[in-house]
Amino acid sequence: MDMTTVIQALEIMVKGMVGIFVAILIIMLCVFIMGKLGTRDAKNDKKEEN
Repeated sequence: MDMTTVIQALEIMVKGMVGIFVAILIIMLCVFIMGKLGTRDAKNDKKEEN
């Protein structure tokens, strides 16, 4: 097994892990923003019903 091949494989794996991490952060940010927007609408709906 050639050491340069192992190094290249590790570089590819690191790029994949960083991509997954960034995707998870983007999804978490979207969920957080949608949660904030949803609570405002729910409060306004409750006030209008009373």
